[in-house]
Amino acid sequence: MPSDERRTEARRVLGICNACGYCNGLCDLFEAAKHRPRLADGDLAHLANLCHGCRSCLYACQYAPPHGFAVNVPRALAEMRHQSYADYAWPRAFAGLLERGVLTAVMVGLGAVGLLLALVLWSLPHDILFAQHTGPGAFYRIMPWGWMLVLGLLPLAWSMLAFGMGLHRYWRAARTEAVTLTLRALLSALRDVLLLRNLSGGGPGCNDLDEQPSHKRRWIHQGMVLGLLLSFAATGVATYYHHALGWEAPYPLTSAPVVLGTLGGLLMSAAIAGLLWLKRHGDREPTAAVALKADYALLVLLLSVALTGLALLLWRETAAMGLLLAIHLGSVLAFFLLMPYSKLVHAGYRFIALLVEASERTRQRDE
Repeated sequence: MPSDERRTEARRVLGICNACGYCNGLCDLFEAAKHRPRLADGDLAHLANLCHGCRSCLYACQYAPPHGFAVNVPRALAEMRHQSYADYAWPRAFAGLLERGVLTAVMVGLGAVGLLLALVLWSLPHDILFAQHTGPGAFYRIMPWGWMLVLGLLPLAWSMLAFGMGLHRYWRAARTEAVTLTLRALLSALRDVLLLRNLSGGGPGCNDLDEQPSHKRRWIHQGMVLGLLLSFAATGVATYYHHALGWEAPYPLTSAPVVLGTLGGLLMSAAIAGLLWLKRHGDREPTAAVALKADYALLVLLLSVALTGLALLLWRETAAMGLLLAIHLGSVLAFFLLMPYSKLVHAGYRFIALLVEASERTRQRDE
């Protein structure tokens, strides 16, 4: 759908919602829309990212299809949310990667894995690559630590820069004169992020599969985030081991990096499987096709990182370790490269939307 059509549809349905007001108690979105009656482009981006897609409003709405008004807030805002990622992407020339999420993920993933495989196959004799390496420094006999650092740090630094620039652009568009950053507003936004309050559907949960609400998606999503945080924690502890203590990987199975990484990988894999199941069996009426493709692309990227990491752990003392290490590093490289051009950006955009909303609520209460 062209960007102008996305904005037009979002304005139409939110205009009807502002006139109706029936769903105001379901989440922050509808009250926030009342305070932004102009529904300018920045307003639409803010409201789209404030919406968490719980779908409760669709099943509560008297104007939903097959009514002639055909009000479908979750789908309209999913389209608009995806549009906001492209609007504020940096550099703007890379925004098209968001529109081809699955193809981009597959091509970059295969390219990164192929590059790493080619590198180790070209640089190492087969009797070393396919040998059984054990003990401290085993990984570095396949790929030196310095190369691992370059392959990880440079793409991550670029992605964090691009991610930050996109969030800065969005912040400037979404904030209003009523937004004053305070500790109270920041703590409120952080609480909403941790609890995923806007995925509660006003209390009973999301309508993920049908008109019966549940908290499944909320819990699964929190599980995936926890798994991702545990995986990053494992990397952080391993970095401390390497630089501060002089201990080289791979580490024992009972060590903190291995335990954290294993728990993170298993939790991520289970949560991603749960989300994929919900998307496969869920009602398609509230879903935008472009957003669904972006969801699948991100989940495939995350699952590839988790599964290749677990496979490396299982077979790290076998002759397959060299190839598995290259495949895992390629998966991580692809994930780092695509961070600012994937659905992962929704974490930052939604946090800013929640922060803006918390700031406006705080000011209204004080007045």
